[in-house]
Amino acid sequence: MSRIVVVSNRVPVPAGNAGHAGGLAVALLGLMESRGGLWFGWSGAVTERVGAPGFVQRGAVGYATLDLTEAEHGGYYTGYSNGVLWPMLHSLPHLMSFRRQDLDTYRRVNRRFADNLVPLLRRDDLIWVHDYHLMSFPAALRARGVGNPTGFFLHVPFPGPEAASVAPGIRGLVQDLLTTDLLGFQTTADRDNFAAAATGFTDARRTGDAVIEAGGREIRLGVFPAEIAAQEFAATAAAEARAEPARLLERSLGGQALLLGVDRLDPTKGLPERLDAFRRLVARRPARSLALLQIAAPSREDVAVYRRLREELDTAAGAINSEFGEPDWLPLRLLARPQPRETLAGFMRQARVGVVTPLRDGMNLVAKEYIAAQDPADPGVLVLSRFAGAAAQLGSALLVNPHDAESMAEALAQALDMPLAERQARWQVAWGAIAGASPEGWGESFLRALAPEELDRLPVAGRA
Repeated sequence: MSRIVVVSNRVPVPAGNAGHAGGLAVALLGLMESRGGLWFGWSGAVTERVGAPGFVQRGAVGYATLDLTEAEHGGYYTGYSNGVLWPMLHSLPHLMSFRRQDLDTYRRVNRRFADNLVPLLRRDDLIWVHDYHLMSFPAALRARGVGNPTGFFLHVPFPGPEAASVAPGIRGLVQDLLTTDLLGFQTTADRDNFAAAATGFTDARRTGDAVIEAGGREIRLGVFPAEIAAQEFAATAAAEARAEPARLLERSLGGQALLLGVDRLDPTKGLPERLDAFRRLVARRPARSLALLQIAAPSREDVAVYRRLREELDTAAGAINSEFGEPDWLPLRLLARPQPRETLAGFMRQARVGVVTPLRDGMNLVAKEYIAAQDPADPGVLVLSRFAGAAAQLGSALLVNPHDAESMAEALAQALDMPLAERQARWQVAWGAIAGASPEGWGESFLRALAPEELDRLPVAGRA
């Protein structure tokens, strides 16, 4: 039975013998443990000099990690991955900051990763590469004679070819991705945008909805929306709604309707636009009738754009509270620190409105978590950006354009005033779209597409 080799920017090495609860790990570790697996990538450490991979074995899964030098981290990770590819892929080209040496470093790190993985590979391994940090990695493997079945999954969006072309180096990276056997995307639109870029940037031809031909080879294209363990999250939310953090929040609200946003502090999440819409909403509603709890966990604090975003949000929140607040009441609660996932589940169950309005997002699992957390007898309403990948599955939410603050304010008001019967009907449709899915099923579906000949040998998610 083939071993699964996962390659990602960061490696979720468990502490001791404990499992890892991260989304990608949840999706893949069950399959890797049943078949044997190797997880390869960056350790998260930045060191002075390049060394050999570190290795940890946990049951049937091995974890091989490489450190980055300061120059590699600055060029590969902060510079090209997050300074060019991240904003371009999210259709925010004005946030790009390009230096030629960063692209060179990005490619050099991808090659170094390949150099260190090749000696660890077995002849029948299935290789699954993840995300925009490693777009040139499949070609580096092929250049080193690796012929194993190799798939690549892009967790973030892929824009249309004109928007993609603004990123220096992207044409070569698209060409590199065409050395894989299977390319996976979150949505049909992302798949089609990549196919258009591939046929526009290279000599590739699209010969079907799910096939590209390049260099005499066929590359399959697939749509694999990332999923949550919806049933499990629903049970967690029901239990956590009775726990102390949720009870304290409920007591502090004093009967006010709760709107809830849960995001990383990132320019793609549309947080300034969201606060603008909320300010317009508060101006039209009775005082003390509602409150927004916006949790925005900091990320990439070493990047200037992210630091400026934090300052912008602090300023906007202060302006809203000073304009509309009372000595004993504030309409907006902004928390710039993460909260435990279980606590968030309890908060989501309490929230009358879930506000998920990114400018652009590959999927956004918070939207699915909000739906899973609801009480079926009295569910809240999801207000969702139509530019989040989750909108393709959760069309019964109130879909909004996050660039239009006025229409967002109107949607928030509609959600607050929505009758129970309509809330139940909308929730039931959304729940039906996610209730039967799981992270494990997502991972299995990709691997089945990568190696159809092993269909009967893959364990079935959810079945012993």
